[in-house]
Amino acid sequence: MENFIFCYITTSSKEEARKIAKHLLDKKLIACANIYSNINSIYPWEGKIADENEFILIAKTIEDNYEKIKQEVEKIHSYSIPCIIKIPVEVNEKYGEWLNEELS
Repeated sequence: MENFIFCYITTSSKEEARKIAKHLLDKKLIACANIYSNINSIYPWEGKIADENEFILIAKTIEDNYEKIKQEVEKIHSYSIPCIIKIPVEVNEKYGEWLNEELS
């Protein structure tokens, strides 16, 4: 069985999260995406503490696609330093088979 991962990506808007998800789906780099609405992010940025609302995109895929996903997201993301985090996950067998079918 493949090494499955989640790609955790933050965006400035729901529209941007949807745009990135559709782009990665069109390229067959992910099989599914979940978008979580309006989270609060607090982080240091340019000498100040930023306190922003963001959206989380969780893209379901295989580890072999991670480098391509990073490249594609960096090309179209609005942030100069996008958050793209790889999280290893375990999936049930039938879901893993479905993921593999969608990614092939």
